[in-house]
This record gives sequence, structure tokens and C-alpha cells, in this order.
Amino acid sequence: MNPSAYATEVSHRVPEREQGLTLVEMIVVLAIIALVAALIVPNIIGRPDQARVTVAQTDLRSISAALKMYRLDNGDYPSTSQGLAALVSKPSGEPAPRNYAAGAYLDKLPVDPWGNPYVYASPGSAGGGFDLASNGKDGKPGGEGLDADIKLSSN
Repeated sequence: MNPSAYATEVSHRVPEREQGLTLVEMIVVLAIIALVAALIVPNIIGRPDQARVTVAQTDLRSISAALKMYRLDNGDYPSTSQGLAALVSKPSGEPAPRNYAAGAYLDKLPVDPWGNPYVYASPGSAGGGFDLASNGKDGKPGGEGLDADIKLSSN
């Protein structure tokens, strides 16, 4: 065999002791992953209350859309006394729904992320439409920070 051909063949082979990862290399990789996780996870876990506020805002928009569909079908928003329950089952009382949707407008009566019912009023504070709100973390009107009301109005 030609000596130069043998040298080329040997230089492409990886010795068995260098194949795969060593235990030390695995520990280094795991340490890097743990360091990155230690830096990122507290930022994600430390925001559950902010996530609840975002969920409440999204819920208010969804409920508002259901209320608007109710009005399109029936001519009026449900009254304050009929409340949001009118979106789950056909309400009684005035204003009586003229063309209530067969499958209702919502599957279940909504509650805010803190477990409190959403506050609904029709007509709204501006004299028409409706007011919809979550009273925040404390479940009471008013407040600041996480206890602040989250509101949505329609006219």
C-alpha cells in the first residue's frame, strides 16, 4: 500500500476515546442550561398577576362581542337585571329577546380571573350601550394597581 494513501486513511478516522461526549462535557452543557433557565424563569413566573389582567381584558372584549351579537339578533342589549346570564340562556323580562340564538351566545357565565363575576350595566354610564368591568384582584370597585377596575364601555 502506498504510504501517503495510508496516512490519508488514518487521518480521517476518529479514535474511539474521542467519540461522543464525556461526562465533563455533559455537566458543562447542563450547567449552561441551568444558568440560562435561572435567568429567564423568574421573569416568566413573576408575572401571574399581569397575566390575569391581560386575561380579564381579553374576556371583556369577548363578552362585548357576544353582547353585540345579542343586540344584532334581538334589537337591544340585555337589561342590567337580565345581566350577562342572558348570554348563556334565554332571559325573561323586558326587553324580551325577539330572535334569541339557538346555541346561546356564551357557553357559561363568565367570571374574571380572580373568580369574581364581571359587572354589567345597560344602559351604560354614557346613557347608551353598556358598561362591562372586572373589579380587579380585590373584587371591589375602585382601587389601584392590581386592585384597579378593568373597564370596557360601548355606546
